[in-house]
Amino acid sequence: MSRRILPFVTAVLLSVIVLFTPQSGVPDSPPGTDKVVHVLLFALLAATGLWARLPAVPLLGGLVAYAAVSEVLQAVITALGRGGDVVDGLVDVVGVGLGWLVARRALSGTRPR
Repeated sequence: MSRRILPFVTAVLLSVIVLFTPQSGVPDSPPGTDKVVHVLLFALLAATGLWARLPAVPLLGGLVAYAAVSEVLQAVITALGRGGDVVDGLVDVVGVGLGWLVARRALSGTRPR
């Protein structure tokens, strides 16, 4: 396994912790902080996945699906004490796009021609 995949694996594990920590374990924060965390988390997932040279279409499509499924799971797993939020899901998709743009720009100079 390439070392390039390790940042992506770490980002996936971080996302599971952030998205599925019970509400009681989530620190209080100023309004809007949750949305910033969602954008950055999904941007990190997209950018590290692309840096690992995972195929772009399945990766980005999978991350959009993960965004939707994570919000549904937050809503239906009552033990988490969290609620699914359509806006969070949309913000996740914005993060995927942002991560794609950042990775595209960063990798444009590193690929062989």
